[in-house]
Amino acid sequence: MKVMKKISVLYFLTILLLICPGMNGQDQMDKQSLAGSWLGRITAGGVSLRIVFNLAVIEKDSLIVTMDSPDQGVKNIKLGQVTLEKEKIRISAGLMLAEYNGTIKNDTLIEGAWKQGGNEFKLDLTRLITEFTLNRPQEPVPPFPYRTEEVTFTNNKFKINLAGTLTIPEGNGPFPAVILITGSGAQNRNEELMGHKPFMVIADYLSRKGIMVLRYDDRGVGGSQGDYLKATTADLSTDAMAAFNFLKEHPLADHKSIGLAGHSEGGLIAPMVAASDEKIAFIISLAGPGVRGEEIIHRQNNDISRISGIDEKQIKEGIELNRKLFSVLIKENDNKKAEEKMVSLYRKILTKRKATPGEIEAAQKQLNAGLNPVTYDWFRYFLVTDPAFFWKKVKCPVLALNGEKDLQVAAEINLNAIEKAVLSGGNSSIKKLQFPGLNHLFQHAKTGLPSEYGDIEETFSNEVLEIISDWILNQQGV
Repeated sequence: MKVMKKISVLYFLTILLLICPGMNGQDQMDKQSLAGSWLGRITAGGVSLRIVFNLAVIEKDSLIVTMDSPDQGVKNIKLGQVTLEKEKIRISAGLMLAEYNGTIKNDTLIEGAWKQGGNEFKLDLTRLITEFTLNRPQEPVPPFPYRTEEVTFTNNKFKINLAGTLTIPEGNGPFPAVILITGSGAQNRNEELMGHKPFMVIADYLSRKGIMVLRYDDRGVGGSQGDYLKATTADLSTDAMAAFNFLKEHPLADHKSIGLAGHSEGGLIAPMVAASDEKIAFIISLAGPGVRGEEIIHRQNNDISRISGIDEKQIKEGIELNRKLFSVLIKENDNKKAEEKMVSLYRKILTKRKATPGEIEAAQKQLNAGLNPVTYDWFRYFLVTDPAFFWKKVKCPVLALNGEKDLQVAAEINLNAIEKAVLSGGNSSIKKLQFPGLNHLFQHAKTGLPSEYGDIEETFSNEVLEIISDWILNQQGV
C-alpha cells in the first residue's frame, strides 16, 4: 500500500526527514580522510531524493555531520553520533528513528543503506569535490520588468489570513489576472518541490506578457495561517475563493478577466470555485483530475510501478490491496476505527498470502509508519470525489493541459473526462492539449517518473508557458 500522506503532486512518499540533535563521534580510523561532503540518492516508490552528508572534524578529534536534502530545499539537518570501526561507518539519527550504515570502500566511495520506519533504502555515497548546487536556469532573478507586492487576504469562512505574492505588469492597467492554485500537499506560493519553483517561473513569464498573477502559500505554510493537514479539498477551495475575492477589489485588476490556474489537485479546486461563482472568467487545468481520486491513484500506482520495472503480479496485488484498504477508509468515517480496521485487514491479507512472521512484522511497521489519521478526511474526500460534478457546472472558457508522460495524473483519461463533463454541461468553450514528452510538472522527461523531477534542470516547458499566456490574452481579445 502506498503511504496515506498528503504531499505535492498526489504521490505518497515514505521518507521522513526531520531535524535531529547534534553529535560527536569516536573511532580508530583517520577521521580527516572522511571530512567533506558525500552525495547519495534514496529512491522509493518512483520518487528519488538526493542526500548530502557533510562530515567535519572538530576539537577533541570528533566527527560531526549534517545532512542536506537538496530536492526538498532542506539544509544543515544536524544528525546524531558517528561511529567508525575499521571500514564500517554508522551515522545515528535518533529522533528520526533512523540510521545510516556504510562500508568505506575507498576515499571517494561509501556503500551503505539508510534505515527508517521499518524500511531500508540503498544509499551509496560519493565524495563531492565542490559544494553541491542545483542548476535551475529558468528561476527568475531581479531586476524584474514588473512590480511585486507582498499581500495578505482573509478567508472569512475559516477566519484565517493567507499570504501571497502579486506580480503586476508595467503600466496603468487594468490587467487580466490569474490565481495560481497548488497541487496536493502543503506547499508554498512557488509550489516549490525537488528544487524547482514552477509557480515563480509561471508568474514571471505571464507578468512579462501583461498578465497580473497572484500566488499564495497554502494554509499553514509560510506566511499563511490555518492547519493544512486538517483541510479537505473542499476546504482548500475556500482559500482560492478568498484569493479571487481579494483580486476583485484590486484597482489594477480587470475585474471581468480574473481566472484560475490549478496544478494537479489545484486543477480540481479551480472548477469547484468556478462552479459556485460565474464571475470566474476562465480556468486553466494543469494536469488536473477529470476522474475520481481512487481511479487516479490506482492508475498512478500501475503506471509508476510498470515503468519502474515492478513485476505485473506484484502490481496487480498491490492495487487490489489498495482497493480493499481504501474501501475501509471510505466506509468508516471514524478515523480511529478506520485505522484499526485497515491494520487488522492488512494482517489478515498477509497471513492469507502465507507471509512469514518476519515479513508480516516488517510490512506492518511500514503500514503503521505511513498511516496518518490526521489526513484521513482529506484522503477520503479525494477518493470519492468525481470532478465531473463540478466541471459540468463550469460556464467559463476552459484550457485543459497535460503531459503525455504524466504518470501521476494520466493525460488521456483525465483530459477526455474533463472535456466530456464540460461539454455535457452545455459549455463548448474548452480547449484540451496533450504535450508529447512532458511529465506531471510539464518538464521534458525521459520516463516521466517522479524520480526524474529533481534531476531535470528545466522547471516548466516554455512551449506551455507561451500557450497559457496567448490563451489568456486571447480571452480578453488582446
